[in-house]
Amino acid sequence: MFSEKFFPRFGDSDACGHINNAVMPVWFEHARNPVLRIFQPDFDYKKWSTIVAHIEVDFVSQIHLDKEVEIRTYISKVGNSSFEIYNEAWQDGILGAKGKAVLIHYDFTIQKSQPIPETIKKQLLEHFIDLENK
Repeated sequence: MFSEKFFPRFGDSDACGHINNAVMPVWFEHARNPVLRIFQPDFDYKKWSTIVAHIEVDFVSQIHLDKEVEIRTYISKVGNSSFEIYNEAWQDGILGAKGKAVLIHYDFTIQKSQPIPETIKKQLLEHFIDLENK
């Protein structure tokens, strides 16, 4: 599991003092960075090899502006050329949101998916969570 803690910015909130629903996909996207570094440690965009195929977010409880948030990032599936990242947003010990992103190992030069190398699969599986039995 990867974990990142931060305090929401004022601009992340809505008129009710809650975190705006459009912010959560951005937080989850940022939390994917350690996973993306497994594929591209130096973040050289000229050699980029992943592309997002799908995202989803479920809002479980309210998240507020004035308290620290922890984003937890796991790997929930690994296939031949795709993998799924699972995120959770926690505040005060309460799950506020959860989401998934499906990414494809992708060759932008030939515009096709590519098998994930076994060495990378092994690193991804170090952060695996079994959602079926959670």
